[in-house]
Amino acid sequence: MFTRDQLSDWLGIHHRSARRFIRDMSDRRLASRDRLAGRRVCRIYARAVYRALGAEDIRHRRIASVPVLLRRLLSLDYVMGQTGQAWLPTEPEKVGAFEALGIERALLPVRVYRGGGGNTRRYFPLKLPVALDAGGAVFVYADPGHDTATGLHAWGRAHRELWGALRDRGRPVEAVAVVLGDAEFGRAEKVLANWTSPTRPTGRPAASATGREIRREIERIEQGIRSRDERVIGEHGSLRGCLTRLAELRATLPNAPSEAMIDGFTVWRSSRLSGDVF
Repeated sequence: MFTRDQLSDWLGIHHRSARRFIRDMSDRRLASRDRLAGRRVCRIYARAVYRALGAEDIRHRRIASVPVLLRRLLSLDYVMGQTGQAWLPTEPEKVGAFEALGIERALLPVRVYRGGGGNTRRYFPLKLPVALDAGGAVFVYADPGHDTATGLHAWGRAHRELWGALRDRGRPVEAVAVVLGDAEFGRAEKVLANWTSPTRPTGRPAASATGREIRREIERIEQGIRSRDERVIGEHGSLRGCLTRLAELRATLPNAPSEAMIDGFTVWRSSRLSGDVF
């Protein structure tokens, strides 16, 4: 799905040519011209088009709710200007790329759909843009105009474990919020800034271990106990000493300061999605 302005900018053609292209697609029953939140948009729905792209079953050809369609338009608007990024277009490509790094599926954002034929697990259910290469990862959140930051916070929680696994592997994580208006811009900037450099609770020393660091230490000691690692056991004097230290760490975990979730962020405002008409 796209607007005339998006098509015109992408192909480098005049708006009249873009309008003729869209009309031709509609006349050939490959696309429909729909109205969305005061805008006219073109939605490619012909299965043959998606089959030619190797994505015949993708849900993007179907009618969806206004927030979902706005997310798709905003996502497209951003990635159009970021052609140098290694985008992962489909769910299998996203899952495969992270599994290739040794990141298990349990750490990926997922939604389970229940039906008569059983449960279906969909990874990256919002279908928002993700890019990954040796230099790091980029995750895009498109705000369809929510009145609060609840959706952004939920998206962050769903990705938190994956982001941590990427950073543990030396892959910096950048979050990009794509917005339409000033209110969304301000909310996103505040949230993402806190994800990058969390506010440390008053009175807590700067050297205090974060929750993530404590969990790593717990995992290291537990692994040392399981493997009878003499070096780890020796650090605490005995197996009993290891168990005592584990109890201490677990007791401090609930009150541990927050740690950075991401390494950097961008808030990007769309200029093309402002009442485009055919």
